[in-house]
Amino acid sequence: MLDRLLKDGMSIERALASLRRQSLLDLSTGFVYDVLRDRAAQLDLAAHRQTVPERFSGTLCVDERHLGRFTLLRATDPRADLPVAFALVDKNDSDHMRRFLKNLKGRGLRPRVVVTDGSPLYPELLAELWPAADHPLCVFHALKAINGLILDAVRRLRAAMARRGQARRQKKRGHKSRKAQAAAGRRGPTLKQKAHFVFQHRHLVVKRREKFTEAERGDLVQMLEYLPELATLRHFAERVYWLFDTPKDFHQASCRRSALVRDPLFRAVPELVKAMEQLEAEKFPKLMAYLAGPASRRVRTNNHVERTNRLFRFLEKVGSTWHRRRTLVRFVVLKLDAVWSHWSPPRSAEFQAEHSRGGRETQADAGRDTSGCRP
Repeated sequence: MLDRLLKDGMSIERALASLRRQSLLDLSTGFVYDVLRDRAAQLDLAAHRQTVPERFSGTLCVDERHLGRFTLLRATDPRADLPVAFALVDKNDSDHMRRFLKNLKGRGLRPRVVVTDGSPLYPELLAELWPAADHPLCVFHALKAINGLILDAVRRLRAAMARRGQARRQKKRGHKSRKAQAAAGRRGPTLKQKAHFVFQHRHLVVKRREKFTEAERGDLVQMLEYLPELATLRHFAERVYWLFDTPKDFHQASCRRSALVRDPLFRAVPELVKAMEQLEAEKFPKLMAYLAGPASRRVRTNNHVERTNRLFRFLEKVGSTWHRRRTLVRFVVLKLDAVWSHWSPPRSAEFQAEHSRGGRETQADAGRDTSGCRP
């Protein structure tokens, strides 16, 4: 039963139906909740709290996820691939986040790096609790916001093309004659058809070049022929990836940023001007803070904790009563236990050496319920 719920992601009703078909067992929903309650009661959460300090690498990812009327606060260690702590709260605000992070500090947690998204909840709290820790912002969230604004520009240009296509003379009723069809074929696609093609392939404007297939390369060329204004948007997307992916140090990244934000072609597009606000002088150092550390310790994104949060979101369908706090906590605890039971230390020799020197100086609140400067 537990495997069906936690590993296979079945809802309680589907798990009961599966047992009824395969084993001819007619079990009640109450029995299932009794099994879950008894299994959760057997877990030794104190052992988890004692184990995490031995495995903690010094890098912490923090994020929040709304689950129904509750908010799930999560902290993980991306370098050790380890869940650190969680808390289920009624409201996503600074008071609850302060309590969550303060509990981690009370357990002795002293992270060197804390990675978060761009939420305003974190800067003041992290400066208060761990003033010596670096606070890089998640590069993935910045890229997501920038790409969203690029696609807004694509949407605006495509809509303008579609309107130009609709401004033509109304078609006559009935089917076209063969002669008219042949003439239309010689003229090629209409503006409306071109706009529809751009709409279907709009994601190619922001897709990374190394991930293109041969067919997608041809589609992008076709888009640029239909709507040449997209070339500026595509060039901007490539320059943003170039900015984040290849700098050797912060000085080089700053030079590249300056070249990008001063480009007059980019500044002529309103959506790109808004996108460049993500790279403003006050925010950019935090986005590139990961460059200050050794290559083996660089964490650019908050994806580690967000992947686990999405997993819990998926498991929300397992129980029909996640509006009850204790039910939600029970599922989270059981899933974390499954993750811990399959944990294995990283194979990196450098990580092991560093970990053996300083791993025991921290503790975590595990299992808590609540190329130069030229562009």
